[in-house]
Amino acid sequence: MHLFLSQNSCKNQETHKTFTGNPQTAPNSSNRWTRIRSTRKDNHDELIHEQALAAAILFRQHQQQNGSASGSFPFDRSVSLRHPNGSGSKKSQLPRSSSSRARSLTDPLLQPHQLVNQDIKLDDLETNHFVLVHGGGFGAWCWYKTIALLEEGGFKVTAVDLTGSGIHSFDTNGITSLSQYVKPLTDFLDKLVDGEKTILVGHDFGGACISYAMELFPHKVSKAIFVAAAMLTNGQSTLDMFSQKAAGSSDLMQQAQIFVYANGNNNPPTAINLDKSILRDLLFNQSPGKDVALASVSIRPIPFPPVLEKLSLSDLKYGTVRRFYIETPEDNAIPITLQESMINSSPPEKVFRLKGADHSPFFSKPQALHKLLVEISKIPST
Repeated sequence: MHLFLSQNSCKNQETHKTFTGNPQTAPNSSNRWTRIRSTRKDNHDELIHEQALAAAILFRQHQQQNGSASGSFPFDRSVSLRHPNGSGSKKSQLPRSSSSRARSLTDPLLQPHQLVNQDIKLDDLETNHFVLVHGGGFGAWCWYKTIALLEEGGFKVTAVDLTGSGIHSFDTNGITSLSQYVKPLTDFLDKLVDGEKTILVGHDFGGACISYAMELFPHKVSKAIFVAAAMLTNGQSTLDMFSQKAAGSSDLMQQAQIFVYANGNNNPPTAINLDKSILRDLLFNQSPGKDVALASVSIRPIPFPPVLEKLSLSDLKYGTVRRFYIETPEDNAIPITLQESMINSSPPEKVFRLKGADHSPFFSKPQALHKLLVEISKIPST
């Protein structure tokens, strides 16, 4: 969910259309053969170099597994240097991760399962079951890359469609409460056998949704991961949280919001549409074009009443679940300053940052996101 407005400023907004050209220059066919010949050797050398690096990394992994690297530091495959959250005051800066790899995690040097899954024994984890919860307007479809990567590594994955989202057939304008909106998630958790735990992952407005579920089923949630998500405090609504930064919100966000008044203009909005001509700049500014195209035909209206509802979160239930936050610094929907404000208001156990990620890291940084999810799943109980 991505709202920067006060409760008294809900009004229909004019759709702003923007059109940008994509001029392309035709390649110079007369130089084509020369270019191919000149780059063939470089490409071959680069391939050999990458293969050598891959072999060196795998050899190092083998050494560690067999204890032959005596006296050396353990080989950390993490995307980040991780720091535990200390017991100091909230005013002190919360330690964050910083990249420890020179190469981009999206490069093809090694496949994701080679990078993170070779040393994982799933039976040793508290749980290997991820439950992915989409954000406002999204659906389970947005996690398709994450689902494939996790399942390839042997993890169990469930991606839910919340009420009126994705392929769920309910009319968004008929949703009147957060409990109704989150019902597919709470029904799923309710049906889990006693003792079965999950890792909840919430994106965007899905952060408020997993918080609601954590309060109801704390014994069924091993960890909660907030990805560019609304991480609220007790008594706070999603609208309250986003309104904190209303003065600094971008014109782009305000232009994108189109309020729907299914019950008449004299009543509060029932849903919010997003101007599809602005989606790329707002939500997918670092994402591939094919994923933007998928989103443009898949995104549905966002129900408005759940955004207004204040959460009731207790220390005895919600507070017992281990929380982690993944920041997205190139986010135009939930700016990094707002993410850090939420983190400072309710510090999680650890914070990670996905460099170069926009509001939709499952599109813009799928392998890096996958790597962090796996790393968090491996963090033992303290």
